[in-house]
Amino acid sequence: MLKRFLSYYKPHKLTFTLDMIASFLVAMLGIVYPIITRAMLNDFIPEKQYNMIIICGSALLALYFVKLLLNYFIQYEGHMVGVKMQAQMRSDMFNHLQTLPYKFYDNNETGKIMSRMTSDLNDISELAHHGPENILISGISIIVAFIYLMTINVYLTLIIFVCVPFLIIISFSVRKKMRDAFMESRKSIAQINASLESSISGIRVTKAFNNSETEKAKFEEGNASFVSSRKKSYHAMGIFHSTSTFVTEIFNVVVLIAGGLFLYAGSIELGDYATFIVSINVFLAPVRQLIMFMEQYQNGVTGFKRFIEIMDTESEKDKDGAKDVGVLEGRIRFENVTYGYGEEGDVLHDLSLEVKKGQMFALVGPSGGGKTTICHLIPHFYEVERGKIYVDDYELHDITAASLRQNIGIVQQDVHLFNTSIRDNILYGRPSATEEEVIAAAKRANIHDYVLSLEKGYDTVIGERGVKLSGGQKQRLSIARVFLKNPPILILDEATSALDNTTELLIQKSLDELCKGRTTIVVAHRLSTVKNADEIAVVSDGRIIEQGTHEELLDLNGEYSKLYKMQFKDEEK
Repeated sequence: MLKRFLSYYKPHKLTFTLDMIASFLVAMLGIVYPIITRAMLNDFIPEKQYNMIIICGSALLALYFVKLLLNYFIQYEGHMVGVKMQAQMRSDMFNHLQTLPYKFYDNNETGKIMSRMTSDLNDISELAHHGPENILISGISIIVAFIYLMTINVYLTLIIFVCVPFLIIISFSVRKKMRDAFMESRKSIAQINASLESSISGIRVTKAFNNSETEKAKFEEGNASFVSSRKKSYHAMGIFHSTSTFVTEIFNVVVLIAGGLFLYAGSIELGDYATFIVSINVFLAPVRQLIMFMEQYQNGVTGFKRFIEIMDTESEKDKDGAKDVGVLEGRIRFENVTYGYGEEGDVLHDLSLEVKKGQMFALVGPSGGGKTTICHLIPHFYEVERGKIYVDDYELHDITAASLRQNIGIVQQDVHLFNTSIRDNILYGRPSATEEEVIAAAKRANIHDYVLSLEKGYDTVIGERGVKLSGGQKQRLSIARVFLKNPPILILDEATSALDNTTELLIQKSLDELCKGRTTIVVAHRLSTVKNADEIAVVSDGRIIEQGTHEELLDLNGEYSKLYKMQFKDEEK
């Protein structure tokens, strides 16, 4: 883990080296004051060398000005190193998140992922800056102060130094409790973020059902968990700080008593005794700094471990030898495919089907039967447990995921639009498209006239998830996006089921235009929308129980016929 952490320093070696040099000089300058104090008390004042008092005072003032500049450099440039490292880690995490499979997002809430990209990385940034700096300044200060104290009085210094092992023992004994407590605290913060993200994104549903109190209760439950975990963290921290502070304060008592006895016995001069009292703080300050650093260290290490957890999550990987196949024709074949979502059991059972080039193939049947799962397997979003899937004559593993998905356009019931302009949302289908191509796609999706009616036209920002648009407008925008992509394979997963009948009829015209010349997989509950499909398969419990044209399936008088008659009666009512 340390090697991976240190690798993020490499692009900033020069600045980091200068920061360490500045830290070293600050540590060395810290011992100047007691040295000058000793010289004044033992020599300059008793011998009335007033000119030396002024010279030393002026030199000390000049050195403090240099120290001011060094401290500015440490604080500014040192923090910038930490910020740049944080930015690189955030980029690495974001880029890695783009490569993770669907299953990762099935099992991890958005708010928790966001927590790792924000608060965790911020703690890592602070550790990246303050860690080496604190260790260097404190370490050198302790060593230099110890050597200097030895020159004043060896025995008194050794007596003081005996206390140091107690600090080390306390640090290591409490460290594990602090680490565990801070890890738990991180998890509770992530839970709050997840709850907050869910509540805010669903605020319209909350208001519609008048369930504000329910959301408050859920949030307070997470908030209470945060307080509880923080309580444990601060309990461990409190024990650590109070005990370590007590031990460091013993130093002052030891210096006062032992130094007084040595002075009484004539083993130390008054000037050296006064200097020793001043100098002991030069020794104690970095010790306290290291103690304070333990909290920052625990936060940073905990954050980096959580960062690594995501970075070590296996990415989607193309099989060795997988090809970029260019433009596909669009033939699809499932051969004895079985798939399930982990502990929930298998969703598809030994399923086989074949879709010819340019054919419209409809999947119908009860909810939970496996229709959407079939749609998710075609773009290789999930790995099948058994069986094989072919597109044209290529088994999915023989095609790179990028080139496969470039050949597939998807229009779903739940349209996801980005909080950018209408133009940018359409361009998502093909970012390199021209303005003319964007407009042409919008016209084919029957949304161009509406866009022109807006004050800012294609520059109109549509809000989070397209909240400023109606359901039909959002669907048309998603259709325009696919028109622009112009893929040979089209998947329509309940594309109109959330719309009213009038809007559905309007959208259906756009979809009919979109389907022309493409291999199309249609998932639909409303059988009236798939009557004209070339082939219809009834999917139930992960199996195809009936297959044929609309007329053939009605003649079978089986499950499809029952579903159709039931819907026909409902429509008559």
